[in-house]
Amino acid sequence: MDAPYPPARQASSKHAAAQLRSPSRTSNPATVPQHATSLYRDGAPNDAGALRSVLKRLATASSAPRGQAAPVLHAHAVKLGLDRRHRGVRDALVALYLACGRQRAASALFACHPLPDVVSWTGMVTGHTRLGLFSEAAALFLAMADDGAVVVDAVAAAAAFTACAGAGDIALAREVHRRVLVAGVALDVVACNALVDMYAKCGDVAAALRCFRTMEPHKNVVTWNTMISAHARAGEPRQALALFREMLEQQRARPDDATFVAVLGACARLGALDAGRWVHAYVGRTRAGRNADGLVGNALLDMYAKCGAVEQAEEVFDAMARRDVYTYTSMISGLAAHGRGEDALALFADMQRAGVKPNKVTFLGVLSACCHAGFIEDGLRHLHDMAEVHGVAPGIEHYGCVVDMLGRAGRLDEAEELVTAMPVRPDALIWGSLLSACRAHGHVDRAERVMRRMADEEEEIDAGDYVLMSNMYAREGRHGKAVQVRRHMRKSKADKVPGCSLIEIDGVVHEFQAVPANSAELFGDASNLLS
Repeated sequence: MDAPYPPARQASSKHAAAQLRSPSRTSNPATVPQHATSLYRDGAPNDAGALRSVLKRLATASSAPRGQAAPVLHAHAVKLGLDRRHRGVRDALVALYLACGRQRAASALFACHPLPDVVSWTGMVTGHTRLGLFSEAAALFLAMADDGAVVVDAVAAAAAFTACAGAGDIALAREVHRRVLVAGVALDVVACNALVDMYAKCGDVAAALRCFRTMEPHKNVVTWNTMISAHARAGEPRQALALFREMLEQQRARPDDATFVAVLGACARLGALDAGRWVHAYVGRTRAGRNADGLVGNALLDMYAKCGAVEQAEEVFDAMARRDVYTYTSMISGLAAHGRGEDALALFADMQRAGVKPNKVTFLGVLSACCHAGFIEDGLRHLHDMAEVHGVAPGIEHYGCVVDMLGRAGRLDEAEELVTAMPVRPDALIWGSLLSACRAHGHVDRAERVMRRMADEEEEIDAGDYVLMSNMYAREGRHGKAVQVRRHMRKSKADKVPGCSLIEIDGVVHEFQAVPANSAELFGDASNLLS
C-alpha cells in the first residue's frame, strides 16, 4: 500500500502530534481541526504512542474533519504494521471510526483483533452507545461476558448500564445486571450511579431505589441527583423531596444545580410552595447572595408560577441577567394560567424584541392567554403566525387550545370547521372541548354530530363525554335519550378517572380526589330508577 503521507516530513508531524498532546492544547478541542489538517500537509507520526494520541484527539474533537482522516490514518497504521502490533493504536482506530459514525468499518476492524481485551470491548460498547445503537451496545457487552478470556471490570459494567438506560428495555437491563453479578464485578461509585440510572430510565424506580440503598461506595451528588430525578419523573414528588431532605441530613454530598432543578420540579408538581421557598433560600445561601440564572433560575420561576405565586415568579424573572426561551415560556405560561392574559401577551412581545425565538411550548402559553382573556382574533393570528412567521409547526395541543377558545366565545361553527380542516387527526381532548362548548351553548344537534364523528373515526369515547351528552339530553327534557347514553356507557365499561387537586396548608400538602369513579356512582340512584 502506498504511503498516504510523505515520510520526509516526519519531524514536523511529530511536532504537530506533540502539540495535540500538550497540556495547553488538550483543554481546547477547537484547535484540533487545524492540527489535523496539518497532518495531511506535514505527515502523520510513525511511532505508536504519537499516532495513538492523534487518533484519540480526533475521536474526541467534535468539529474535527475525522471522517476524512480516519481511513487515511488507518492506511498509515497498516503500512507501519501498527494496527497489528499495537493494541492501543487498533483500539484508537476503532474509536475513531465509531466517532465518525462508521459502525461497519469499526466492527470489521474489531473483528480482526486476535485477542481483544476488556478495554477493546468496552470501547466498542461505548462507541455504539454514543451512536444511539443501544441494543447493539448491550449485545456487545453480553458477548464480552461470554468470552472466557476477558475479565469484566467496573468500567465495562458502567458502559453496559448506560447502553441499557438508553435502550429503555427493562428485560435487557435485568439480564445485563445479572451477568455483572455473576461475573463478580466490584462496582465503583461511577458504575453504581450508572446502575441506578439504568433502572430509573427503564421505568423500574423500585429497583433503582434498592440499588441505591445497597450501594457500598459512598454516594456522591450524582447518585442523589439520579434518585431524586427518577422519583420526580415517575410522578412521585413526595419521595423526591424526602430524598432531598435525607441528602441534606447525611451531609456527605453537597447539592448542585442539577439537584436544585430536580427538587424544584418536584415542588412545582406537588404544589409545595413553602418547600420551594425554602429551596430558593438555600440556593441563595450557596450562591453567596447572587441571583439564580440559567437552569436553576428557570426552575425557580416555573415552581413559583405553578404554585400560584406569580408575583414571586416575576421577581425571579426580573432579577435574572440571562433569559432564554425557557425563561420567557415559563413566565408567559404562568401569567396565562392565572388570568393575566394581557401581561402574558405583552411579555411575548418583549421576548420577540429581545430576539429570543419562541418554541412550541411558548405558543401554547400565548394561545392559552388569548383563550382565557377572550382575545379571539389575536389567538387566530398567533396560530397562523406560528408556521408562517416563526417556523414552528402547530401541534394537536395548539389546535385544541384554539378550539377551546372559539368554543368559549360561542363561535362553534368556526371551531367545528377548524377541527375538520386540521392537518392532524383530532384527539379525545379536542372532541371533548367541542362537546363542552356544545353543552355550554345548548347545541344538542351539534353535540350529536360530534359524537357520531368520534364513533366513525373509532375515537375512544370516555366517561366524561358520555356524561356531557347525557346531561344535555336531560336539560332538554329528552330523558329517553339520556337513559340510552347511560346504558351505552355501562355497556362500554367506560369509567371516569378520578381527578385530584393539591393544596398546601402550614407546610403540609393535602391531596383531594374527585369521586365517584364509575358510571353507577356518577349517576347515583337515578341510574337505577331510569334503567
